Amino acid sequence: MCQNPNPSSSPTPNSNPSANPSPNPNPNPSERGEPKKPAEVHDGEVRRLARASSRARSAFAVAAVVEPLVAMLPSPDPAAREAALLALLNLAVRNQRNKDTIVRIGALPHLVNLLGSENNSLRELVTAAVLTLSASPSNKPAIATSGAIPLLANILRSGTIQGKVDAVTTLYNLSDCEDISVTLPIEAVKPLLTLLKDCKKYSKFAEKATALLEILSKSEGETELFTEFDEGILTLVETVEDGSLLSAEYAVGVLLSLCRNCGEKYRELILNEGPIPGLLLLSIEGTEKARERAHDLLDLLRDPPRKRTSEELRNIVCHIASRVDPGPTKAAATSKRLLQDMIKRNMELTVARLQRGAFLRSP
Repeated sequence: MCQNPNPSSSPTPNSNPSANPSPNPNPNPSERGEPKKPAEVHDGEVRRLARASSRARSAFAVAAVVEPLVAMLPSPDPAAREAALLALLNLAVRNQRNKDTIVRIGALPHLVNLLGSENNSLRELVTAAVLTLSASPSNKPAIATSGAIPLLANILRSGTIQGKVDAVTTLYNLSDCEDISVTLPIEAVKPLLTLLKDCKKYSKFAEKATALLEILSKSEGETELFTEFDEGILTLVETVEDGSLLSAEYAVGVLLSLCRNCGEKYRELILNEGPIPGLLLLSIEGTEKARERAHDLLDLLRDPPRKRTSEELRNIVCHIASRVDPGPTKAAATSKRLLQDMIKRNMELTVARLQRGAFLRSP
């Protein structure tokens, strides 16, 4: 009689099949590491999966997922609103298609309504969502015309710190909206100057704040708000001196606009803050636009012109040169370059005046 050479491998009548289960031939999506189908996902799961996986964010860019979340935004239940906002925010982060889908399906009117809430925590969350959506160029016209801009300006005055930062960035994103003229509320001047005063002048945030201030400085007849903030002009002068190339360019643009708008009023206010060294330095080391603006502002600040003594001129030039290139040798070379630039500029102005005079006298 033939015997099994390996008896232990044969099942016995009393063996328990569940003790050694076979692999599940149809694991569920979460076991396979894949996002669930839209119908199987709740708002909390959407938030969790979207935050963890770019693949999941792309999979959820369908109406079946986004529409229920948008429908929850006007809910009277605060927990439901927050869950929907967080889920939409996580869907939109780093995903262009999701940003566009959320706006197309109709989230924007609900978000604008929530921006007017008196709940600072809720407004902060909504501002973050609008900021994320505004990063898509195709969404900018819809957001700019939705009524969100005045509400974002209100957040600059009364929001949380993070809410204010996000509001500035959102307004900055919308400021270059193509085909639409974006009008910023002039009331944003004071809070923007306050935020600029308290931030690092060379930061990206300072660049965005000064860019908005430059837009506001061109509002005709309403520039007095720049002086309602006690240290407004000083803050702009400090940004010219200590800011990045861009923030210095925008800051000198603000000062130039103010001086052109009402020279009699602003010339003395600007001169009182000692801007000349910073402007001379910017006229050499700034961007092309900043150098041009610095020259123009220096010309306006010279009216009425007063001849400086050679000692005064030497002290100013040496002071600037020592800041640009510390050390006696380098400073001397920089001083020479500065003087040459000033002489060249003076000659250009003289030629321009002669040309204007010849044009006026011509028959």
